[in-house]
Amino acid sequence: MAKIVMLTFDVEHDCPPFAETRRGMEEGLPRVMHLLEEFGIKGTFLFTGRIAEEFPELAERAGKKHELGCHGLEHERFDRLSFEEAKRRLEEAKEILSRFSEPVSFRAPNFQFPDSYYRILAELGFRVDSTKARHKGWRKGVTEINGVLEVPATTTSIVTRLPWRMQERFHRKFESPVVYIFHPWEFVRMPKRLRPDCWFGTGKGALEKLRKLIEFHLDNGARFLTLREFYEGYQKLKRG
Repeated sequence: MAKIVMLTFDVEHDCPPFAETRRGMEEGLPRVMHLLEEFGIKGTFLFTGRIAEEFPELAERAGKKHELGCHGLEHERFDRLSFEEAKRRLEEAKEILSRFSEPVSFRAPNFQFPDSYYRILAELGFRVDSTKARHKGWRKGVTEINGVLEVPATTTSIVTRLPWRMQERFHRKFESPVVYIFHPWEFVRMPKRLRPDCWFGTGKGALEKLRKLIEFHLDNGARFLTLREFYEGYQKLKRG
């Protein structure tokens, strides 16, 4: 059976909370979208509401040519918010994103989202989440939490910035479905005054490694899906 691969992008300002610049949006995200479109592959772009407001043309492009999902309102830590405040912020984020496309996918910033809050996602029409992460210790695989399909992330984006010969071994071992995480700022050279994980391997080299990753999986017969497409396929199998 073909391996399923999902390319997901947390669309936010540059390396929060360590920078406040927008170079990833101005330079990085257009490069990424162009690369995926060159291959005829759709990505899942999880925008914060505020970034969608700042860069409406990119949010619209994500909604029309890829999948537009939600990454919160302002890259907030939901585990530090009350239930009601989390709901208010998610309502506002969805209202903004719905101007461009109807979002059904979500990932919380910092991989922090209480299980009891999944009920908010279900009530707002979000159907699939990718906040749980295998590299953070998640072991259950794809499952359902309070009415939302959980499709866990596979690996931290640091892995995809390693030299190709090192990271290729990981790609061979990752189990399907493989959910990769990227950020627009990784595709521009970030300054070394920031924390090392904010600048290591960033720049045009990261874009070339993304190209190699796509080519590797295509050569091995993988299927590229968005989170929405995976959810829709899961529902069809569930119905029999």
